Amino acid sequence: MIPRQAHPTLLRLAQGFPIVAITGPRQSGKTTLARATFPHKTYVSLENPEEREFADQDPKRFLDRFPDGAIFDEVQRCPALLSWLQGHVDKRQRMGDFILTGSQQFHLFSGITQSLAGRVGRVELLPLSSAELQNSSAPPGTLEQTLWQGGYPPLHSRSVLPGDWFANYVATYVERDVRQLLAVRDLTLFQRFVRLCAARTGQLLNLASLGADCGISAVTAREWLTVLEASYLVLRLPPYFQNFGKRLVKTPKLYFLDTGLAAWLLGIQDATQLLTHPARGALFETWVVAELAKHRFNRGGPLDLYFWRDSQGLEVDLLFETPAGLQAMEIKSGTTFASDWPAALNKWAKLQAQPTPEPWVIYGGEGQVQRQGCLATGWNTLNHLPLS
Repeated sequence: MIPRQAHPTLLRLAQGFPIVAITGPRQSGKTTLARATFPHKTYVSLENPEEREFADQDPKRFLDRFPDGAIFDEVQRCPALLSWLQGHVDKRQRMGDFILTGSQQFHLFSGITQSLAGRVGRVELLPLSSAELQNSSAPPGTLEQTLWQGGYPPLHSRSVLPGDWFANYVATYVERDVRQLLAVRDLTLFQRFVRLCAARTGQLLNLASLGADCGISAVTAREWLTVLEASYLVLRLPPYFQNFGKRLVKTPKLYFLDTGLAAWLLGIQDATQLLTHPARGALFETWVVAELAKHRFNRGGPLDLYFWRDSQGLEVDLLFETPAGLQAMEIKSGTTFASDWPAALNKWAKLQAQPTPEPWVIYGGEGQVQRQGCLATGWNTLNHLPLS
């Protein structure tokens, strides 16, 4: 097993909450992490029809089987169990009693909100981060390989090509989740929608345009996009518009949470294509945003990432709050530093009423250099920066 950065977070949460929940996309390693972190606990998969039927029909007896707690995998398959868990853990008053995993935010979050509020510590586990992959036995060697392969654990622990794995992943997991959450009659149309989303990763989200290109209404596009978010495949990055007097863009940007999946949906068949592919810049920006999201989620924190763009087109790719002020970040896929890269960051800095930390430029090359009031950092040393 590749060591996961969320491991100490789970141990910390188990000290203060009777229930710990691990959510995230299917095949991101939730079950493996839960069993490795809590090896003494009985493991129960609620994908198992017999276990699920027992939990549905007689939840009290089902829970009484586990005097030392348990790991319940894919607990969203049995939402009624969460109500019984409330009384069970309130009676026992033991921290780290039950560990839950789930891959759909809708059912699990609603159950937690209604039945288990204040009793659950939660970690959102995304695919492997760059820092975690560097600790694996065979980390990706180049930026192009990293973008193409993505971070799903099976692609780093098995002899399987990304094209083969993603084709089956989309068919078996994504489409099944769609059937559970939406009454989508035409899965071919939904597949087209997902591919159109991949073509828009790193761009401002225009639901009307997305729906029109797919042949569906903007309302349907919003519903379908919400399902992709609930399955942890995409995120909407909100704009930052506090304390600015200028007219700002308030439309979110769309990002996939794994560049390997996005690359497969775009029809990219091998890593070398990314050397000259027109989507290279968008995929690199997507990778950086996903890396920062993983960094925050692995520590049990909220996303708290933003971008900034005014009505004149001046844009800062990423912003996040730090004790020293707003940290600004520009993302460039080029391998050699260009003198015009810091221009937007410097213009943005002049608009600030308060001092801000030194801006960063994350680029597709290597090493670190100080240029024009900015710190330029290569992609493979991103994790050396203070990202929170």
